[in-house]
Formats: sequence, structure tokens, C-alpha cells
Amino acid sequence: MITLYTIDCPNCKVLEKKLSSKNITYAVCKDTEKMLQLNITNLPVLDVDGNLLNFSDAIKWVNNH
Repeated sequence: MITLYTIDCPNCKVLEKKLSSKNITYAVCKDTEKMLQLNITNLPVLDVDGNLLNFSDAIKWVNNH
């Protein structure tokens, strides 16, 4: 399962567009309380099967799919 943690910042929107352009199915989470529970302090974060990827790692992951 893939989840995008976002607050619709410019980088969040870039990552969303990349995911959509590759036809990658993902859920969106905008729940800041949940993000804090996961110790997510910088957004966007892409959760790929339990692995939390920061923006640059998430872009690399998307580009490789």
C-alpha cells in the first residue's frame, strides 16, 4: 500500500503529479495528528509498504517505477 502524507505544499503537489503521471495508485493522508504519531515533520512523505520516503527518495522511487 502506498500513502502520500501531504499538506498540499508545492513539493507535495510535485510528488502527487509524478505519482499520477506514472499511474501509481495511492491514498492521501492530510491528518497532521497521524503524521506526528509517525514522527513525520517534513512533508511530503511517501509511505511505500511501511517504508517512509522523504521527498527526494520518493521522487527517485517514482522515477524507477
